Amino acid sequence: MNLPPLRFARENLQFHRELTRAAQRALEHHGDHRFADGGMIAKALLLGLLTGVCCWLGLQQTHWLAWAACQAGVSFFAMLLAINIVHDASHQAFFRSRSANRWLNVLATIPLGLDPECWRVRHVLMHHSGNNVIGYDPDMEENGILRQSRFQRLRPFMRFQRYYWPLVAALTFPYYVWLFDWLDRAGQTRVGAKMRLQGFRGWAAFLLTKLGHFLLVLALPFWLLPPSLGIGTIVLVYLACQMLASLVFVMLIIGTHWAKGNSYQPTEQGKLPHSRYSHLFATTCDWLTRPRWLGYWLGGMNLHLTHHLFPHWSHRHYPMLAEIIAKTASRYGYDYQCLSLTRLLSSQQHFLQQLGKDKAEN
Repeated sequence: MNLPPLRFARENLQFHRELTRAAQRALEHHGDHRFADGGMIAKALLLGLLTGVCCWLGLQQTHWLAWAACQAGVSFFAMLLAINIVHDASHQAFFRSRSANRWLNVLATIPLGLDPECWRVRHVLMHHSGNNVIGYDPDMEENGILRQSRFQRLRPFMRFQRYYWPLVAALTFPYYVWLFDWLDRAGQTRVGAKMRLQGFRGWAAFLLTKLGHFLLVLALPFWLLPPSLGIGTIVLVYLACQMLASLVFVMLIIGTHWAKGNSYQPTEQGKLPHSRYSHLFATTCDWLTRPRWLGYWLGGMNLHLTHHLFPHWSHRHYPMLAEIIAKTASRYGYDYQCLSLTRLLSSQQHFLQQLGKDKAEN
């Protein structure tokens, strides 16, 4: 289904100019740029090294518990690679070169298994252009299991969704790696038509990344681990570790779009009654890590509103940008919120509870 381009109401240009100029002045004051620096590159290398070390150590084990611990390390550091490296590179915020960002994404996504091009289209082109907008945001698509908007159908069992939603979150990575990426590449979703590479070249790149993931996390263990572990144990441990990483990732990210409980349905012409900035402040928030340095290793994803306002900036700048946003937004009446983790998680529960019992809207 071809959707009309999403159109927001007229923007407050004075707010836009003040916000962007303040951010640019901060860069110029420090003689800096918006891309990754040496510290970011060192972090990428460290996370890649730790992923490789956990993989290598796992292949030395003879007991399933030791293998499981190493595989958990692989999944954990693969998740950190995705949120620290793949996320920035997909937004062209890591290297200046687009081709360098694409190659970085290919290498960094192999341990986790997500296809970098499918992720780029879903996240950068679709989610960022209309987050929390029904029909436009793939993260808000109706799935019959989890109700995320008052415009979606309410089923009786959804009154329990605040209890079972962690299972849905845990299945997100396996679902995308082993099913949805394939549907995207096969042209069975809206994602396929937006991909950079089509036809044979697209399939070749896709299959190479999937093959790399399969060889790293399944084929090598099948080959090198002792037969006493068994194929079933290897597969179950792999899936369990991938689900755990998925649960952590989704729980910390998606709550930033659930906390305020707002979603929107545009007109048939794709129009929304508010501006782009008003939309972002109404649908997204920041949250504060304790201790503060934890946000650095979460790729700045706790400052998610900041990311949506400055998607093409390296996450190393997010703390500075968040301060600018908070000061500027207050003068223009925008609702900037930086929640505690406790409040973020409680907001998630309230959101799911309300949508599990409220009637649907047309």
